[in-house]
Amino acid sequence: MTRFSTQKFSGYFIITATLKLAVIVHPNSRKQRVEKDLFGTLHIYVSAPPLEGKANAAAIESLANYFKVKKSHVVLLSGHTAKQKLFEVIKDGEHNY
Repeated sequence: MTRFSTQKFSGYFIITATLKLAVIVHPNSRKQRVEKDLFGTLHIYVSAPPLEGKANAAAIESLANYFKVKKSHVVLLSGHTAKQKLFEVIKDGEHNY
């Protein structure tokens, strides 16, 4: 689900897009990567172990790199201890009109 909002500041429109993603995280992988399967589900392979939130932190970092946003714009909503997780990604952009 994607949600857009706009705000105008002195000739600039700031467009914010919010995206909620269901992903599958694979901890203890040899190579870190983000892949899409045939159904469009993102699979995040991280080398971190699933202990003390290390795999979650690595998944957040991987998603931030994938969508080219700051790590603080990627939020884990549910699935803190499961392989299937729900993330929210917030992307901001400025456009001069």
